[in-house]
Amino acid sequence: MRKQYQHDGLAEAKIAADPVAQFTDWFHEAVAAGVEEPNAMVLSTADAAGRPGSRTVLLKGFDRRGFVFYTNYGSRKGADLAANPQASLLFPWISLARQVIVGGRVEKVGRDETAAYFRTRPHGSQLGAWASEQSSPVAGREVLERRYADLEARYPEGEGVPVPPFWGGYRVIPDTVEFWQGRENRLHDRLRYLVEGEGWRVERLCP
Repeated sequence: MRKQYQHDGLAEAKIAADPVAQFTDWFHEAVAAGVEEPNAMVLSTADAAGRPGSRTVLLKGFDRRGFVFYTNYGSRKGADLAANPQASLLFPWISLARQVIVGGRVEKVGRDETAAYFRTRPHGSQLGAWASEQSSPVAGREVLERRYADLEARYPEGEGVPVPPFWGGYRVIPDTVEFWQGRENRLHDRLRYLVEGEGWRVERLCP
């Protein structure tokens, strides 16, 4: 099960000066190419003992400050980040033979920013954030559905749902960003940005 990649290369002379600008270009290209859920990313964390964990989450915003996602603070990833505030993000744009890997420290976004985003979520997703004690064992799906039904009766469509105090955003502040482009004969292009002073430097990695 092997595919020969026949894609244009990634050259140092043609990339942006900083990784967020380069990510913006590639993200827009992924959207234009019809990549399904181009904002889906694999988030990897590690707990205090160094045991890793990975899961797919959705990117909900990015700029020069970093890459933002939202979750329950009490989830496994939330516990990992409380103990070890470092993370890796992987964007697997397989149909384009591309991936982007972001690494860096993590901080919570402010409550005002979290509240602003929470209000943009569909009503059902707002209720779901309250209903699920993410990563905790549950006796059965009916328990979740009963919790949701109770919340739906309490906060019907059109009525404001408060932001759960145990739920919010995290921002990954990158210190490395790698852009990977699949090439023929497994001689892939890998260009990695690293923080250097107030800017970035780029190095090429062997595939």
